[in-house]
Amino acid sequence: MDGSTGNRNPPPSAMSPPPSPSPESLRHVDRMINSNHYSSPSRTIYSDRFIPSRSASKFALFDINTPTEGREDSSSAYTTLLRTALFGPDVAGVAAPITPEKRNSPSMTLPSRNIFRYKTETRQSMHSLSPFMSDDVVPGVNHSPVKAPRKVPRSPYKVLDAPALQDDFYLNLVDWSSHNVLAVGLGNCVYLWNACSSKVTKLCDLGVDDCVCSVGWAQRGTHLAVGTSNGKVQIWDASRCKKIRSMEGHRLRVGALAWSSSLLSSGGRDKNIYQRDIRTQDDFVSKLSGHKSEVCGLKWSYDNRELASGGNDNRLFVWNQHSTQPVLKYCEHTAAVKAIAWSPHLHGLLASGGGTADRCIRFWNTTTNSHLSCMDTGSQVCNLVWSKNVNELVSTHGYSQNQIIVWRYPTMSKLATLTGHTYRVLYLAISPDGQTIVTGAGDETLRFWNVFPSPKSQNTESEIGALSLGRTTIR
Repeated sequence: MDGSTGNRNPPPSAMSPPPSPSPESLRHVDRMINSNHYSSPSRTIYSDRFIPSRSASKFALFDINTPTEGREDSSSAYTTLLRTALFGPDVAGVAAPITPEKRNSPSMTLPSRNIFRYKTETRQSMHSLSPFMSDDVVPGVNHSPVKAPRKVPRSPYKVLDAPALQDDFYLNLVDWSSHNVLAVGLGNCVYLWNACSSKVTKLCDLGVDDCVCSVGWAQRGTHLAVGTSNGKVQIWDASRCKKIRSMEGHRLRVGALAWSSSLLSSGGRDKNIYQRDIRTQDDFVSKLSGHKSEVCGLKWSYDNRELASGGNDNRLFVWNQHSTQPVLKYCEHTAAVKAIAWSPHLHGLLASGGGTADRCIRFWNTTTNSHLSCMDTGSQVCNLVWSKNVNELVSTHGYSQNQIIVWRYPTMSKLATLTGHTYRVLYLAISPDGQTIVTGAGDETLRFWNVFPSPKSQNTESEIGALSLGRTTIR
């Protein structure tokens, strides 16, 4: 005993347990602990800082992990709420709790604008990803319809009778000038048809001993070159219907002509190409040799630096302004190369087409000296022309389908296939505005087709394509 026995038995007040808290005190403490989840039914809760609502944000679309906060039960509740908001209450397995924020928010009935909306538009439509979206149009998301392909009229808007238009693959008897005048070689005569007035003029008559084999307009002005079966090249002033000069050089017929400013190139059955400067008195300034058979295709590039030539030897050659030998040789075609076209959209892009045994359109890059692609058309390729308004081209065909095809480059998808000629479509020219083509065939008709859009409006059809101007004769 240590002398403290007087304190061994404490007073009764000290021995009694502490009084139990009242129910009101417990509710107050519970509200303090769970203040993040408690809402007063009688008043609106206000806060001194903005806390953005994440219920309308689809973080799963962007691989964003949302951080969890608080205790495990709070994390579990947050996960349940997030899963329900993203995938619906059925996925969560329980009914989604309704908070005052959701009760007062339109997001329960209408789709909410996502704060990352621009991101979903670049990856995939929100309409297909969000569980909140219905089949209706989603606000704030651009659902522009897919542009319909351009409609190309399937019928010619005008047909001209062209008696004595020859059915000869190696000739080039139709050309369209920058002044909107069409030149056509019919037998031993050349006729001019004014596309504005529909007036027909007889330019020349070569006589019974000669025949027109090619016609070609100068790039500017009213000068027309005429290649004859006697190997001569004549220059005519169409505005005065007067012959300016006649040039010799070829021993056989001249079936191909091509202008480059004041320089005129002519290709003949004698396998040669002559360069003629009409400003000089000489018949020609240079002779290009390389083809082993008749030259039937000639085209200068748009920058007037390269001349492409095709022959019955199945060869495609490229010459520069000063060469007398080809600087590029392409031997992939397996038939005569008459169809040649330079792209007005890409420097050095050249298209060529082969005859009956080949049937292919091939594309070349003359800058890199490479073969780009090949398209088997299924029939003889007679002509090619490129649109200057859009990146498309037209090909005309002979054996065996006699069709006209509008292609989109570089996919080479067919925009239209036009039929109507009953013979090989051997002749092709394009209007100066780049919208209309004229085709000629051995059925002795010229047909005018509206195939390309205007340079200003590429989505509207030209009114002329809907007009039927009847059928007349060019002579």
